[in-house]
Amino acid sequence: MAITDLVFWVLAVVILGSSLAVVSAKNLVHAALFMVLTFFGISGIYALLEADFLAVVQILIYVGAIAVLIIFGVMLTQREDMGETNTSSPHRLTAAAVIGVFLVTIVSAVYRTDWRIDPSPALPSTVGPIADLMLSTFVVPFEAVGILLTVAILGAIIISKGRRST
Repeated sequence: MAITDLVFWVLAVVILGSSLAVVSAKNLVHAALFMVLTFFGISGIYALLEADFLAVVQILIYVGAIAVLIIFGVMLTQREDMGETNTSSPHRLTAAAVIGVFLVTIVSAVYRTDWRIDPSPALPSTVGPIADLMLSTFVVPFEAVGILLTVAILGAIIISKGRRST
């Protein structure tokens, strides 16, 4: 077994384990932290596939922004008793049945697919050409998105602080 195969299987176990922990964790903050671990594992899979840009974007956007946003949202809206924030659902059997059907569908699709391995060499890194495009041809949309995100963050801060009583 090659080292990349071993790394793949370790990452697969980490992703599956942490994603199961996300949906089964009783504590909402722990579920969000397990989600961060899942995102890191997916980033590792992208790195194994030599999709370096996607691996970095996965870490920057999902781990660095969305997961932190969810953790802050959970912490800001947390109730006195942590048990009240993540109550169990009465639909566990229905969810298990849907998951079972979904799992059978995916497993059957994987076994029926003819997986061919492409012997051609991997493409060179895509980070440089993408950076050149973002900072030359698409610089105006890139800066507009940056300004829009900054305004959204400032708006969220203002809304979360609330009105001051004068």
